[in-house]
Amino acid sequence: MSPMAAGSRTWMTEADCDLDAFRRLVEQHTEPGDYPSAEGVEQAVLIYHSDRLRGLVTTREGRRDVQEELVGALLDGPGVVVLKRAFTEAAVMDQASEVFHALIEEERTSGTARGDHFAGPGANDRVWNAIDKVAVRVPEVFADYYSNDMLELVAEAWLGPAYQVTSQVNVVNPGGAAQSAHRDYHLGFLTQERAAAYPAHVHRLSPVLTLQGAVAHGDMPVESGPTLYLPHSQKFEPGYLAWRLPQFVEYFDTHHVQLPLEKGDAVFFNPALFHAAGHNRSAGIRRMANLLQISSAFGRAMETVDREAMANALFPVLLRRKAEGASEYWLRRVIAATADGYPFPTNLDLDPPVDGLAPPSQADTVWQAVVEGWAPERLRQELQASAKRRRS
Repeated sequence: MSPMAAGSRTWMTEADCDLDAFRRLVEQHTEPGDYPSAEGVEQAVLIYHSDRLRGLVTTREGRRDVQEELVGALLDGPGVVVLKRAFTEAAVMDQASEVFHALIEEERTSGTARGDHFAGPGANDRVWNAIDKVAVRVPEVFADYYSNDMLELVAEAWLGPAYQVTSQVNVVNPGGAAQSAHRDYHLGFLTQERAAAYPAHVHRLSPVLTLQGAVAHGDMPVESGPTLYLPHSQKFEPGYLAWRLPQFVEYFDTHHVQLPLEKGDAVFFNPALFHAAGHNRSAGIRRMANLLQISSAFGRAMETVDREAMANALFPVLLRRKAEGASEYWLRRVIAATADGYPFPTNLDLDPPVDGLAPPSQADTVWQAVVEGWAPERLRQELQASAKRRRS
């Protein structure tokens, strides 16, 4: 799948980020003949007409054939597909849009701070945890919206059954600047140092745990700044270490593609694809998309563990062993076995990534408490507060 995929490398570093190898991958052509269900190829991106797909998936064999094609497109092909007219019920789209706008206005009025992963606060209007809010406010609209057959078709193809849908509404206002190029879930939210600490096989695994998507809630001409993509870039194995490097950023800025969308169109892409929201250069288009992050059922552990209770119980031991001279590595190993080292899922309204790509994890908090020598009661209170922030 990549220049390193057949090798024996276990660990990767920035030295493995060869721009020439990257260029050879992303400058591949997307061959229309390899994707017989597609209507065609635009700027290396596969375009599907949803009505045609609906006709092809009426049998089990037909559904499997289409899903196999979609998986090939996302994994070994351009990494991104556009499904025209995926959402065809205008009334449902309009009702959902009304709720999205109402949420934005309410949150703007309340003065609640909003953060974005890859753009500065204020560049757009974002509603975190939108799927939760819409379900509670207008369950009927929610049911009509999320019963969409194309959403299920692609999500099941990429993730299998029991996938978990989350969504965030994003409105990029006129003048809103583009995001920086990036990859997403899961390694895309880690620092360079932390991403490099994961072995190469985890870099290959990370993209298949999530499907990225976006539903256009209005027409999106190019001047309104629809998402920028670099087709085939998901196949570059060291990409989670490459996307921040200046030479790769420059290449993305020069070679990305950008497709206009119409209301009801949906885009789905491999989260390892280099991408970024575009610059809204229009005079009056508030570009609204419902961003979808759809997770594998296997992204969750088998058991429910009260790690907060574990952390509180272990903390006095950690303090005592630190005072007795235990090494940092010993302390970190105990914390890793005790506390939750992953900050998601969380309630991003209360726990936003304003100062970075992600809020602190439970393990980060415990480590800070050990380093700074907190009193046990302070850690207990902070863990309780953190757990409360994470609740919907």
